[in-house]
Amino acid sequence: MDKLIDGIILTNLKQIFHPQGDVFHVMKRSDNGFSGFGEAYFSTVYKGDIKPWKKHLEMTLNLVVPIGKIRFVAYDDRENSSTKGIFNEFILSTDNYNRLTVPPQVWLAFQGLDEKNFLLNVADLEHNPDEMLRKKLDEINYNW
Repeated sequence: MDKLIDGIILTNLKQIFHPQGDVFHVMKRSDNGFSGFGEAYFSTVYKGDIKPWKKHLEMTLNLVVPIGKIRFVAYDDRENSSTKGIFNEFILSTDNYNRLTVPPQVWLAFQGLDEKNFLLNVADLEHNPDEMLRKKLDEINYNW
C-alpha cells in the first residue's frame, strides 16, 4: 500500500496471552481514532462472501476482528481529499490484530476469508439508516 487514505488509522492492538484465557484490547478513550461512543456491535461475514460498499456520512468506524480473518477495502471519492481515487486494502485477524479506523465519507466493503468471521465495530454514533449510502459491489471498480 503506497499511501493511507486521509483519515484512516491502522492501530496495532495489544494481546495478552494467559493460560486461563486471553485478553484482546480494542479501544481506550485516550486512543488515536477515538471520537466518542455511540454503540458497539458485532457483525459476521461468511467465507468468500463480500458485504458491498457502504459509506457513512457522519459515523467513524473502529473495526477489530477478534475471530477469523476479514479483508477490508476502503475507497476515497471525496472531492477535496488529497487521496481521492485511492483504494486501501487491509486484512485483519487475530494474527494481524489491529484496529482499523475509517472516517466518515469513505466507502468500505469487506470479505470473509475464514470459515467463521466476526468483526467488532466501536462506532462514535448510534446506527441510523439515513446516515449512510450504499452501492452494489460492481458500482465501484475493484478486483476482489
